[in-house]
Amino acid sequence: MELNSLRQFLVVARLEHLSGAAEELRVAQPSLSRTIARLESELGTPLFDRSGRLRLNDTGRIFRDHVERALGELDAGRRAVEEAAGNGVGSVRLASETFLTLTGPLAAYKRAHPAVEVELRWAPAEDMARRLRSQDVDLCVASQPIPAEGLESVELLDEAVGLATPLGHPLAGRTSVSVEELADQPFVSAGRGHWQRRLLDRLFAARGLTPKIVCEVDELSAIAALISSGLGVGLVPAFARNSATRVPAAWVPVDSPDCRRVVTLYWGTGSHLSTAARLMRTTIANWNWITGEPQEKR
Repeated sequence: MELNSLRQFLVVARLEHLSGAAEELRVAQPSLSRTIARLESELGTPLFDRSGRLRLNDTGRIFRDHVERALGELDAGRRAVEEAAGNGVGSVRLASETFLTLTGPLAAYKRAHPAVEVELRWAPAEDMARRLRSQDVDLCVASQPIPAEGLESVELLDEAVGLATPLGHPLAGRTSVSVEELADQPFVSAGRGHWQRRLLDRLFAARGLTPKIVCEVDELSAIAALISSGLGVGLVPAFARNSATRVPAAWVPVDSPDCRRVVTLYWGTGSHLSTAARLMRTTIANWNWITGEPQEKR
């Protein structure tokens, strides 16, 4: 099996769409179809279901996991050799649901290690475990739990999530608010799968309620600005209250013990981490999220 064929298979498996994969890979669709057919012939079994839309089947998922790990090991080996041959610290690839929380430690890291190549990649939480195990990335920061099998982790931040409202809103002066009181409030929310949206849905579902979402955005930095503009209310972590880009809005504690987020740093058990990745892991793990400065190593 050729490495290029395996890499092309992974793109088709991720997109489950031949023309979309061909466009991303910049190859002709008939050529890509032949590549997938050749792989299936070599393996002696279909990797995709083709009734209607193309779907990766159970066998395909097994093969995908092994291919990801194999290519990940090859890439890790290449990077290790480059690091050893160049007598440098290498590069680091960090994935996160949002980088707003990480601006402090990332800035400190770049000041301390200006020559290091840092790759920042957005990733949904549900993809993080697979990307770490396949060594597609070195480190991940998630604001919600992810499957921990084959991973190591350190908790970074456990904080309350409150209700952000426009200034002058009837709830703005409250010392706390219950979830039940929010049943008819218009919400500005992140999209499905994001930790803020999952927390919102979970809080309401536990009480037999459904949130009234009037604005769903992928640009997370815009949520506070939209709330401040009067379009609705929303869940905002306590950390955001001290942000340098904070916009005018009120923050009200939610009277529910599970209205919190836990930010966790993950990496693969036994993965080869470059010196650059190990240094970044230390920087993030030892960051003081209250003062916004490094703290003693833990």
